[in-house]
Amino acid sequence: QVQLVESGGGLVQDGGSLRLSCAASGSIFSPNTMGWYRQAPGKQRELVATITSSGSTYYDDSVKGRFTISRDNAKNTVYLQMNSLKPEDTAVYYCNLRYRFTTYWGRGTQVNVSS
Repeated sequence: QVQLVESGGGLVQDGGSLRLSCAASGSIFSPNTMGWYRQAPGKQRELVATITSSGSTYYDDSVKGRFTISRDNAKNTVYLQMNSLKPEDTAVYYCNLRYRFTTYWGRGTQVNVSS
């Protein structure tokens, strides 16, 4: 089993920054893909960004140029640096790890961006 624990959420003003972290523990196999998803009230969970074990990244168009995903493989930790935050970025942010056909999820961390 794999456990994912997110941290770093909070309240920030429009235009501000936050850095999310997600630490993975347990039986972690490589190569794998880690990522961040988010779910706003009344909306479906959506992909924000992903990063593979080798460092290849993918970003949703809505966050390109504002968010940066990175990972420390030695620490089994993935980060999401969020800059130029907007009120529409308000959501619960979930960490995700995919290995072959198995997906693990964290419990989420709340991000609120005030206008």
